[in-house]
Amino acid sequence: MSFNEAFLWGSASAAYQIEGAVKEEGKGVSIWDEWAHIEGKTYQGTNGDIATDHFHRYLEDVALMKEMGLKAYRFSISWTRILPNGKGEVNLKGIDFYNRLIDALVEAGIEPVVTLYHWDLPKALQDEYGGWLSPRIVDDFRAYASVCFDAFADRVKYWIVINEPNIFTQLGYQMALHPPGMKDDAAFVKAYHHTALAHAETVITYKAKGYKGYIGSSIAFQPSYAASGSQEDLEAKANYDAIGPWWYMDAYYKGTYPDRGLRYYQERGIEFCPSEKDLALLQQGAKLADFMGINYYQTAMVASNGLDGVGLAGMNTTGKKGSQKESGIPGMYKFVKNPSVEYTDWDWAIDPDGLRMGLVALKERYDLPVMISENGLGAYDLVTEDGYVLDDYRIMFIKEHIKAIENAINQGVDMLGYMTWSFTDLLSWLNGFKKRYGFVYIDFEDEKLTRIKKQSFYWYKKVIEQNGVEG
Repeated sequence: MSFNEAFLWGSASAAYQIEGAVKEEGKGVSIWDEWAHIEGKTYQGTNGDIATDHFHRYLEDVALMKEMGLKAYRFSISWTRILPNGKGEVNLKGIDFYNRLIDALVEAGIEPVVTLYHWDLPKALQDEYGGWLSPRIVDDFRAYASVCFDAFADRVKYWIVINEPNIFTQLGYQMALHPPGMKDDAAFVKAYHHTALAHAETVITYKAKGYKGYIGSSIAFQPSYAASGSQEDLEAKANYDAIGPWWYMDAYYKGTYPDRGLRYYQERGIEFCPSEKDLALLQQGAKLADFMGINYYQTAMVASNGLDGVGLAGMNTTGKKGSQKESGIPGMYKFVKNPSVEYTDWDWAIDPDGLRMGLVALKERYDLPVMISENGLGAYDLVTEDGYVLDDYRIMFIKEHIKAIENAINQGVDMLGYMTWSFTDLLSWLNGFKKRYGFVYIDFEDEKLTRIKKQSFYWYKKVIEQNGVEG
């Protein structure tokens, strides 16, 4: 087997999607606390007010993790549970909650992997200066991170600064599907740049404080194929990479932006010219990062898209396979269906070997250790009359992706761990409670929020015991 004894077999979650208790013990209001209550913004009006009630039931959930044998559990801290107004006075009850959670994990022999930001920006900062649109966010984020480091770094060795900045900025500032609900390319570019600066400042602060753990951020990574060998489709792939994955990851892990991407925005009248000071900060942060987190779900097949071609389209949130609308950027590229792979009910490409391909490409470009911070299958899960959830489709999905990671290791990729998404079923930002990812089924129609161990729970337990997939 290719996995060493220190490999972190884990699973993951995010505060807004599981905790609930949105108004308890001094927690402030986040942009998602507000957004999810605006009519039409979420699937069937679902929100995280209760979610899985993890805030009250964390000991029950940790007990299930221990039973499974998890080596690591990745969770996020709610910024407004620590600093209700985003800055200023610390909420000690929030500190106490995460201390209790971390202590329970450590006692269970589970490594805490902490994400500082998983999209739930304090509303007070959004109202005061526009949140991620202002450079003021960088200092406020660094101050928040410092509070967390001082409170928890004695027991937390692995830190993920920001989760999927490319996703929340694109959906929030370019497609109006997430808060603050904008469709402005210039705002998207500016907001993303500020996430990169906040990441760099936080990494530098962590190292300056002398902590001995490991720190990085997690980017949603969608490696690409050209739809054909034509010059037009190869050019489309180069365009996608330059304003897609390499744009996002170069900012965090090289401290630069791809020239092709910069030209694209400049040609469209978007004034984005990072200052020498900003670039120096990004490069310092890139040099100090210990690893890169990767959230991998699918690959993209891209083709040429004329100037009069399709624009960006929203995601399939219906769960009806084949309902995804064609999407792209005119003059740059468009996404087309890959005839070589299967698709989920939400039209996500199931491509385990794309993960291997992507990991090898990351090694060549960045040469950093990698943690898979999210990977999993969103599906409709049903409880049988006997009370079982038979999710063999999820087992097959995860099994093939683990094999792909093993193949990447054999090609020289330094892998730290594998966090599935997710441990329990949880609230999906745009799909409510119907799209399930967990090893543990939660009956959201039952006030008791009953937990049921799925077939995949027992299978992953065996994978951990034998340190990989056998056979």
